[in-house]
Amino acid sequence: MIESEHLTYRKLSPGDLPWLIEMRTPEPVSRYLGGSKFQNPESLATRLKFYIECCDKFGFGVCAMILKETGEWIGTSGLQPLEETGEIEVGYNLSEKFWRQGYGYECAMAWLTYGFEKCGLERIVAVAYPENVGSWKIMEKCGMTYQTTEPHYGIDCVFYAVTRDEFLRTQ
Repeated sequence: MIESEHLTYRKLSPGDLPWLIEMRTPEPVSRYLGGSKFQNPESLATRLKFYIECCDKFGFGVCAMILKETGEWIGTSGLQPLEETGEIEVGYNLSEKFWRQGYGYECAMAWLTYGFEKCGLERIVAVAYPENVGSWKIMEKCGMTYQTTEPHYGIDCVFYAVTRDEFLRTQ
């Protein structure tokens, strides 16, 4: 699919469910992904099918992020339709031990570039819990701007967006 300086991104497969559960269910990670309501084996099995279907249908979706240097799987990231609106959302999450190392920014930039340059998207959005400062700071660093706070995934989220022209002007 795509790669960036330190990361490769691989389409997920049904056999990746145990890893996805292990990576997303610890409280520090799950708290910003809807908690145990969304990060449990049953919900993640459904979500994994959605990720795979997105890749097949659109040519993009949420993928595994793998460190090039070690081959270690460190999280997921990608583009997908935002459930409530259908707009294309960039999303990313990392295992806690990989937080604050620049991988969130690296993957977000890689997916924004891919979405605008390879997929011809005109606008990409992102949402995060308001208290997830790290996530929305990544959005801002990527050139996305705050639009509003509104419900997504069952909770009020900050909503950011960037158009192709805005993004390409900053590169």
